[in-house]
Amino acid sequence: MSICVMADIEGLELTSADKLFLLQPEIAGLILFSRNYRDPKQLKVLCSSIKALRADLIISVDQEGGRVQRFREGFLRLPAMRRLGESFVINQTNALNQSYSLGWLMAAELIEHGIDISFAPVLDLDFGRSGVIGDRAFATDPEDVYQLSKAFINGMKNAGMSATAKHFPGHGDTDVDSHEALPIVDRSRSHMDELELAPFKTAISSGVSLMMTAHVAYPSLDPTGMEATRSRSIMTDLLRHEMGFKGVVISDSLLMEGASHQGEHPGERAADLIRAGIDILLDIKDVPETVDYLVTLVTTGYLDRRLVDAALERIWSLKTRFGARFGPGAFIDPSLAQPFSIIACDEHRALAHKIAREAIQLADPEHGRVKIKPTQLAAKSTACVLVRPHTTYNDPTAAPLKTSFLESFPTGGYFEVLPDTQDDELEDLSLELESFTNVIIAVIVKPAAWHKFGLLPSQAAFVREMTSQQEVILVALGSPIVLADFPDASSSICAFSDVEPSMLALVDFLKKHEIDPLHQSYSLHSS
Repeated sequence: MSICVMADIEGLELTSADKLFLLQPEIAGLILFSRNYRDPKQLKVLCSSIKALRADLIISVDQEGGRVQRFREGFLRLPAMRRLGESFVINQTNALNQSYSLGWLMAAELIEHGIDISFAPVLDLDFGRSGVIGDRAFATDPEDVYQLSKAFINGMKNAGMSATAKHFPGHGDTDVDSHEALPIVDRSRSHMDELELAPFKTAISSGVSLMMTAHVAYPSLDPTGMEATRSRSIMTDLLRHEMGFKGVVISDSLLMEGASHQGEHPGERAADLIRAGIDILLDIKDVPETVDYLVTLVTTGYLDRRLVDAALERIWSLKTRFGARFGPGAFIDPSLAQPFSIIACDEHRALAHKIAREAIQLADPEHGRVKIKPTQLAAKSTACVLVRPHTTYNDPTAAPLKTSFLESFPTGGYFEVLPDTQDDELEDLSLELESFTNVIIAVIVKPAAWHKFGLLPSQAAFVREMTSQQEVILVALGSPIVLADFPDASSSICAFSDVEPSMLALVDFLKKHEIDPLHQSYSLHSS
């Protein structure tokens, strides 16, 4: 008897302890994070060593694009999916072609390195409330999400990768981050059927292979108030029996606060998930202790063995398809590999830059359109300030924005406000910026499991002071929700992402003002 866990490792290569750990039959697969990645060659060696140890292990990653992309340097920096939704409003055929192409190239680059699954795409709807979802969603309209996600999934499929629809039954209609607490979506069943559930229904009818859950409570779907991940009413009665999903269900990260109940044993929580209908448990804190607890529950009759066997059968079916996809040894024998030239090639980069350029939008809290005269942005006396509330070890040493901005505005000034920037340094910066005619403040605000959403208090105070004292062009390089916190900004721009194509597209926009305001404006009060 075996329990199926998607585990993780700490480093860039397998240690002796990792190898012993991964040989446990309870480990169904491995999820890789940014800490496991240095460059494409290192990743390929790591994946090959994992497959050599156990060819049946599923290797997975979050590589959605935008702010959720674990492998960055050396890979194509994918734009956020919201860019496709905005393009869809203007030219449906063009947006669908772009969505297919992004799905294909994302999957193709990962498969080339030995990755089996990217947990994508996001099928949540963007209601303008959720900072944790936001521009990860294609759109607000379920029909738009269906068409764009179908194209993306087809691209992944034709590259050889199974798609994962997430986060069932929908995470876009709440302003609570499930990394920090349990959100509640108090909508009627008819509302859920018409909106949130619609993209998942169509994905199931299209044959999507995996479904990832949401740590969110939906009283209309489960009156007990249990979060979806451990609700049998939602995961089995609704998803499997009513909606007919026959694939593998994987939990979202079980390290998130929305998935935990105070004081409970991790093994009991895992048992609840299996009873609810979860096949793979993702990101368990203490795997050996949890597995031992579950085995004891099964052997003593407190956990139905048939539930575990059914999950194993679904997972084995998925693994069999992975194994047959390229034949034995595809990720182990170097002679079977394709050249690295496909990774972040010029063609792929051109597509990413095109989507990023088309996504740049003007924003106004009162729904109006903000016009910026290009003559106001002459190179002389223009300053750009990048505000980062959080940094990670895999951030580039120099933001692409700096290089591109100073190339385009060589007599301008570039500054960065980082998490450790002190108050006296912010005061000095405020004084220095007074000498500039044009001030651009670009803020990177995006959700993640390891930090709270939003600017740091000192940073927010700095931006608020600057926008109230002089004319400032405020740019969202991430979630556009942050723009509404600074209504005094003379102009606001949504670039939606901090990936390199978005930063370069922003500079192009500032330099050339290439945008059609009649077609592209972003409402900060989306319904």
